[in-house]
Amino acid sequence: MYEIDFDELDKNKNDKLIIDLRLKEDFDHDNYPGSINIPWRDFDTHLDNMPKDRPVYLICKTGHDSLYLADHLQSAGVEAYSLKGGFSAFLKNKLKAYFLNEALAEKRYKDIERSIIKKFRKEIWRKFTRAINEYRLIENGDRIAVCISGGKDSMLMAKLFQELLKHGKNNFSAVFLVMNPGYNELNYNTVIENAKLLNIPLEVFSSEIFDIVASQDNSPCYLCARMRRGYLYSYAKQLGCNKIALGHHFDDVIETIVMGMLYGAQIQTMMPKLHSTNFEGMQLIRPMYLIREKDIIHWASYNNLHFIQCACRLTESCVSCGGSGQGSKRGEIKTLINELAAKNPYIEKNIFRSVENINLNTIIAYKDKDGEHHFLDNY
Repeated sequence: MYEIDFDELDKNKNDKLIIDLRLKEDFDHDNYPGSINIPWRDFDTHLDNMPKDRPVYLICKTGHDSLYLADHLQSAGVEAYSLKGGFSAFLKNKLKAYFLNEALAEKRYKDIERSIIKKFRKEIWRKFTRAINEYRLIENGDRIAVCISGGKDSMLMAKLFQELLKHGKNNFSAVFLVMNPGYNELNYNTVIENAKLLNIPLEVFSSEIFDIVASQDNSPCYLCARMRRGYLYSYAKQLGCNKIALGHHFDDVIETIVMGMLYGAQIQTMMPKLHSTNFEGMQLIRPMYLIREKDIIHWASYNNLHFIQCACRLTESCVSCGGSGQGSKRGEIKTLINELAAKNPYIEKNIFRSVENINLNTIIAYKDKDGEHHFLDNY
């Protein structure tokens, strides 16, 4: 067996080549120090260039693909090894290291909290409080279920709520709610360990949503998102909450606007707050409505935080579950907006403001709670 663990790799200070076999977007998000990226699907084109004068260490996601490839390289005369457990094991070891020293862990989460108020005050904190005030998202006596999926957006939102309770008008209460829809062990443990690292007290409950949607051939992501929201509303209501908070940000909003136009033939937006149609008295709020995704990424990178990207068992690029969006309609729209913004820095803000500046006198037809209206009705 040509398999070693990361501790052995760390001890080896000799010249070596470390190759990460995962997709480029996964490698760019996080990687083992000193490694290079050759995706598994492209590896055949590099076989002849593998060195025979130094060992080659292979990292895949779980350790299975790298073990197979290490055996193949050894047969070709290359000293090759597979990293046991893959990159998942590396992340797990990294998370464990954070908690070896309780004093260090306390200092770490306090530094993270301080970064929100100090370094990212303008980009994150002020936009968070501005959205709450501008859209009147929080009212006296609210009990809010802050819904945490385990990704960067919802984890930051939880910390923002904690800071608001600490420094703002303490006129509401919050519970930090995690639903486990069927995460694999690594993703579930990552969510729990990150919550410990960030000092977020969790209320966790389980569902079988992933098992249910796995049998669906059409639009499993849509069904998954709808079911997850329903479960969150239901459990939050049991806890005495009247609102659930989701971590959608500015970029989600403008992507939704453009997607609606290009793929839905409609003008609509992702609203900052909504009344639930199925759970009486419940509302949904989006307090990160004005925060840019690049600033969330900057905050996570600055604090050396690593969150799950996509916990979906069906696809690693499921946008509904927080994935990269590669190959999806939302991924296409994200790329389109980025290309336009590179030419005109006002593009994103203009898309956002377009749904605030609608002139009904120039609209052919529109719908509201009273039905459909056409410009010829009053021409």
